[in-house]
Amino acid sequence: MRPVRVDDVADPHLADYRELKDAALRRRAGVFVAEGRLVVRRLFDAGRFRVRSVLVTEAALDDLRDVLIDGAAVYVASDDTIKRIVGFKFHRGCLAAVERPPATPLASLLAGRLLVVLERVTNPDNMGGVFRNAMAFGADGVLLSSGCADPLYRKAVRVSMGGTLRVPFAVLEPWPEALASLRAAGFTVIALTPDAPRDVADVPAPVRAALLFGAEGEGLSPAARAAVDLHARIVMAPGDHSLNVATASAVALHRLAHKGD
Repeated sequence: MRPVRVDDVADPHLADYRELKDAALRRRAGVFVAEGRLVVRRLFDAGRFRVRSVLVTEAALDDLRDVLIDGAAVYVASDDTIKRIVGFKFHRGCLAAVERPPATPLASLLAGRLLVVLERVTNPDNMGGVFRNAMAFGADGVLLSSGCADPLYRKAVRVSMGGTLRVPFAVLEPWPEALASLRAAGFTVIALTPDAPRDVADVPAPVRAALLFGAEGEGLSPAARAAVDLHARIVMAPGDHSLNVATASAVALHRLAHKGD
């Protein structure tokens, strides 16, 4: 690992770090970007991805020397240079450009015990929050309907604290017909919806569970609701209250993960 000092924002080696807010451009280039020292450290610790390069400040380089490996180019720049490269104020001092991995086979996730399933969750903050919770409570994977936000979008990776790098995910299609494949694999599919008759804490713990969450506002589609085994809610204080999908996933996962403790 030989760090290379860069001062020219037009350096072609830094192309992966330009226009970071353009998610479609990143996907077309077959790359995603991780940001922040903790996330980049978890990226290398995971060992699942091929890191093209790392762009760091001197301070971040000193902090990450123990995980940086041969084969990944390391570029060192000032805070101001990095800000000009990415095109907005950036204070985390560390970026990594990573090759997108092949899609995870659905069959490998169906070997697990606890899955999270998302329908049309388009907000990257919520996507990252759900993955952070899935990592924290030991979910074996996350399944996505078409139209969901990209779990490897820079913001989703950051909010997840590296959860999208650790928890495998796959697209479940056709939607929602493919929910039947979960039931065929022995999963009890539980839809989280505020009008359900009972609290998720009162649901007997299935041997294998798949928790289904919908987007804020719209909630789950009628077709998805009709394709599950049961419905549950999170009981709250009286009044017009609601939880965002990331918070709801944390509560439901905690309650299921600790059944029988």
